[in-house]
Amino acid sequence: MTDQTSPLGGAPPTGGETFPRQHARTRRFTLGRARSFTVGREHVLFLRSPSGDDPVTDLWRLDLDSGTETLLVSARELVADDEDLPAEERRRRERTREQAGGIVAYATDRDVAVVAFALGGRLHTLDVASGEVVAEDVDAAVVDPRPSPDGSRVAYVADGGVHVVPRGGQPSTIVTGEGATWGLADFIAAEELQRTRGFWWSPDGTALVVARVDDDAVERWWISDPAQPSRAPVEHRYPAAGRTNPDVRLALVEVDERRRRDLRWDTDELPYVVDVCWEEGAPPTAVLLDRSQRRRVVVTFDEQAGASTVVDEHVDPSWVDVVPGGVRRLADGRLVTVVDAHDLGAGGTRTVALDGTPFGPADVQVHEVLAADEVAVTVVACTDPTERHLARIPVGGGEVTWLTEGPAVHAGVVGPGATVVARSPLDGPPSTVVRVDGRELAVADHGEQPLVTPAPQLLELGERHLRAALLLPSTPHDGPLPVLLDPYGGPHAQRVLAAGRAYLTSQWFADQGYAVLVVDGRGTPGRGPAFEREVAGRFDVTLDDQVDALQDLLARDDRLDGGRVAIRGWSFGGYLAALAALRRPDVFRAAIVGAPVTDWLLYDTAYTERYLGHPDDEPDAYRRSSLIDADGRLVDAVPPTPGQRPPGMLLVHGLADDNVVAAHALRLSSALLAAGRPHEFLPLSGVTHMTPQEVVAENLLKLQLDFLARHLA
Repeated sequence: MTDQTSPLGGAPPTGGETFPRQHARTRRFTLGRARSFTVGREHVLFLRSPSGDDPVTDLWRLDLDSGTETLLVSARELVADDEDLPAEERRRRERTREQAGGIVAYATDRDVAVVAFALGGRLHTLDVASGEVVAEDVDAAVVDPRPSPDGSRVAYVADGGVHVVPRGGQPSTIVTGEGATWGLADFIAAEELQRTRGFWWSPDGTALVVARVDDDAVERWWISDPAQPSRAPVEHRYPAAGRTNPDVRLALVEVDERRRRDLRWDTDELPYVVDVCWEEGAPPTAVLLDRSQRRRVVVTFDEQAGASTVVDEHVDPSWVDVVPGGVRRLADGRLVTVVDAHDLGAGGTRTVALDGTPFGPADVQVHEVLAADEVAVTVVACTDPTERHLARIPVGGGEVTWLTEGPAVHAGVVGPGATVVARSPLDGPPSTVVRVDGRELAVADHGEQPLVTPAPQLLELGERHLRAALLLPSTPHDGPLPVLLDPYGGPHAQRVLAAGRAYLTSQWFADQGYAVLVVDGRGTPGRGPAFEREVAGRFDVTLDDQVDALQDLLARDDRLDGGRVAIRGWSFGGYLAALAALRRPDVFRAAIVGAPVTDWLLYDTAYTERYLGHPDDEPDAYRRSSLIDADGRLVDAVPPTPGQRPPGMLLVHGLADDNVVAAHALRLSSALLAAGRPHEFLPLSGVTHMTPQEVVAENLLKLQLDFLARHLA
């Protein structure tokens, strides 16, 4: 155990390299930055790699009294080897978009005195006070280890079951078998419902609530690597829209006796398990959703009988959004939840409620709940959709206390001894501080300084006052600038934020001689439920908003060349880019289409059915929102006018993608070929939806720049 310090602000990049290389080498500037905080009464634990280009993450401690940072565990000293990770851990990292290695996740006991983590599939425990690290005697590839509340033993997943080992003792199996996996989050929960765990300790550490996942009825898909024809395809159970979901149930297991009681509710009516909590003085509690996601139910379970009782219910005519930390139980038993109150404010308000009654202000949109007590609820919220701030909303209503200020995006962690505040400002580097007893302790940043300096101009465009950011070259360029739209554009995510680092890649493209426009259209959060719900049954309207914002900007700014417009995007942004090329050839001359959803029947149940409904009930919503139909033909594609060159299209897709599978791009390519539409296709062997490989990430940016130069010349 050694004491180490680092100056704030991060290290300069190595000399003589380009931004694409730096962007790839630093994993999009995530390396070297502190993350995954856990707050105790005397210290704060967190993860951080040694430098801005080191992908091996270590475990650190910040002493709340002295402010000293201490390296608790160096992953390299424990001989980390990510090559032998269990398949379950690789899938977990893909769902969480984890780009680093080493210690990428950990869990603690109630007092933040004992830590458990897996490194290369090997279980380790740490005594924080002494610094002693023990490789536990577990002969299995371990996933998601979690100490009991008193820290005396650790539960973990291995070989499809849940096991418990006393610290320094021998493991025992708690529950396994029955043709199901135990203790892991299913694909839908992890990818779409923000639940990445599958078991929970009782407050006294004598029992566990464990999720049981049976995906035998889920359709089998196969993901292969054509570049490695000798390798067998990998089976992937994928619940596509309108198809069968996995059967997810919960059981309570007594650890010592290994007695199991099934926890019962109407799983046919409420199949989605959003969250589970088991707090001191309260029964096990679960947050459930029906398949349409219009009904959220909170139930408690009788520990002896397993029967459930409904304690809260919220129904929305469109859908109920999953908000992180959005269901909290106060010490007196009352429930704090997050609801969409359509009668508050002009477009409705996402706000906090006490036992179902909203009490937050009409102009404050809640994004996350960090903590709750009988006095106030601490949230991440906004009044300006481009910003995020920490705030305390008094229980029962009253004046909001804002804990952060200024044009920036803030995140936080609240604990018994301190509050962690991470700030990403519009101008300047990001920073993290720990607030304790009226003091602010700075957390060192080991990340690199980017080679580009974003200078976004935040705008409101079009009749809907769409939030947008315009980035121009940092050095003067002659003549009107070609325009590159750079959206995500889909529901439940934002690109236009008051955080300068969010625009690094956009600024790099701008510095190559483009005016880059980023637009958040209908469906994006921060502007109230009504604005988000305007995409219900109509993903295609997201293109209308991009065009409306563009045309408004062209009318205002004569520095932009409206005859040379392109669009680039990934995932939903890739779908939007392809939609633009196919349906608005009068506007766009080129589109970079990365990992696109092209047929919404091929995407997962929870995301797609939330916005488009069930395909049996809403077939028209799927047809008008998709790029190709069931027969493999282009949907509503507009042919170029006589003499007009069709937009160029570059398709990019990772062949190992298990989220948006490569079939989307392959089928679109076939449909384009059948329709005589020119396009280029770049398949990426061995690449998933994240594209974390350095050489791939670097050269993708260069290839995109070359493509734009050829089509917008």
